[in-house]
Amino acid sequence: MSEPTPPVTTSKHQAPGDKPTGIKLVAPTEGGAHTAPLSFVAMPREQSRRLDVLVLNPPSPDGDLFLRDIARVGRRTRDGMIWPQTALAQIGAVVKAAGYSVAVIDAIGLGMTWEAFERYMWQHKPRYMVIHATAPTLTNDLRTTFIGKAVGTLSMAIGTHVTPMSRETLESYPTLDVVIRGEPELSIVDVIRTIERQVEMEQATATVPVGNAELTAPWRKLPFPDASYLTTRGRFLGVAPQVVARALRETLGIAFRDEHGAVQINPDRPFITNLDDLPIPLHDQLPWRKYKVPIVGGPYTFVLTSRGCPAGCRYCIKHVTYQSSVRHRSPAHVLQELVMLKAMGMHHLHFEADLFTVKKEFVYDLCNTIIKEGIQVRWSCNSRVDFVDEEELRLMRRAGCFMIAWGLESGSEAVLKRAHKGTTVERIQTTIAASHRAGIMNWGYFIIGLPGETVETIQQTIALAKRLPVDIALFHIATPYPGTPFYYEAVANGWIDMHRWEDYDMYDHTVLSYPHLNAQQLEAWARRAAREWSLRPGPMLTFLKGASRPDTLGQLMQIGLNHVKWMGGGLGGTRRLAGTGD
Repeated sequence: MSEPTPPVTTSKHQAPGDKPTGIKLVAPTEGGAHTAPLSFVAMPREQSRRLDVLVLNPPSPDGDLFLRDIARVGRRTRDGMIWPQTALAQIGAVVKAAGYSVAVIDAIGLGMTWEAFERYMWQHKPRYMVIHATAPTLTNDLRTTFIGKAVGTLSMAIGTHVTPMSRETLESYPTLDVVIRGEPELSIVDVIRTIERQVEMEQATATVPVGNAELTAPWRKLPFPDASYLTTRGRFLGVAPQVVARALRETLGIAFRDEHGAVQINPDRPFITNLDDLPIPLHDQLPWRKYKVPIVGGPYTFVLTSRGCPAGCRYCIKHVTYQSSVRHRSPAHVLQELVMLKAMGMHHLHFEADLFTVKKEFVYDLCNTIIKEGIQVRWSCNSRVDFVDEEELRLMRRAGCFMIAWGLESGSEAVLKRAHKGTTVERIQTTIAASHRAGIMNWGYFIIGLPGETVETIQQTIALAKRLPVDIALFHIATPYPGTPFYYEAVANGWIDMHRWEDYDMYDHTVLSYPHLNAQQLEAWARRAAREWSLRPGPMLTFLKGASRPDTLGQLMQIGLNHVKWMGGGLGGTRRLAGTGD
């Protein structure tokens, strides 16, 4: 059935064949009689220059801090951290190098409210918007696309959730135009350039208005337009969606809607071969002074060193992102970024990688370069216990490494083996002790609830965490993220209990529920693990040492309060756990 045609009138000054100057609707009075018609006059095409591309970390749904990184997953923070959005600044740099005006907005870091974001959108009216979306904030994040439609913005979503769930995301959110799958930089630029070429070839903007006034037309009967309506009658960038669909038919690494509104998933794009080809991220567009992490005495940021990890951990999101092939930047290229950051006033950083120590030659070259050039920075990194040795740890310490984040996961050999972790409890103990001897602080990440977990294996994990020389320990509940082998195993066995993607926020609850360990028991065990580890002299001493530094006192106090709240509302609070005498 064709769309109903709205009543139109022509002005007495309108020549035959001219377009109508407006739409008139007759408004009834209280008694049912009709008054003079109300006139809705079409706005003239805007003449001011629009921002080409907005790269966005969306506002928080409720004002809380959410951790997002496009190569990782999202969660609400209970440890006071604000993650630097270096990955978005990297996208911004690539877009800028391609010749487009770009703004990188980290709404979380800025504390930007939704009202402020809407004002920004109406002021700048970006032609394209790149949105980082995560499962725990999915509907919140894609609210940006509704605002984008109002101002005539074409929206693209990136991240570890929308990559494996491209079809489901586009079908659920009709105002989202494109999903960028996997490594995003080149696909984003390709989408923009391809659309621009198609528009030029078809001269598609000659008579098409910018924006979507029709979406609110009073003859519409749908509460909100579906994808087919947006495809046939929507207007974005001043370009009909059919033109966009024709442009993107063969663009690699994306999912989009074809001319009929059906979702099409294109083949993947090959990974960038040489990471040195990427320009230095636009750090100056980030609120870097507000980024913080426990026990770091000042603003800090992420510096990418490599992408990819050869390990086979079944729960890891690397199966969705950069997978097993490892690509490194050169130490010289990293050094350029360090010099720029030092000039900005940055003295603390985290070397961001799926696995920083994956290649010993790179670690030695980078550390020796930092020492030779006299670059005075305090830095942290992540590592596996089986990819580093004591000599390497001592060199890292000399080059400024003050802390390593270790994925330790479990104190059970059986759980580690089933997860394909590729290491042993003995190796965990040996390497963490070596790092401690080298003078490096250790941050241990543990997972409660991996497949094969029992009350006994959880107790083994708690015992391991308590005897290791780790300065910070975080206990997360295992999360079966879409696209990972763990997810497919959990779906096949009926271990996932969820009603919406927002349930994936692993801050204080889990979607995972085993027949022998349900969600509530896993949550209680995670709290107990944190409580047993934290309320000991060692962690208390670490807290007091950090608190003696004025620049970390307030931060550490907030972390402590957040942790106490998460552990159950009080230092002495307990919760009865199935299968124990607690």
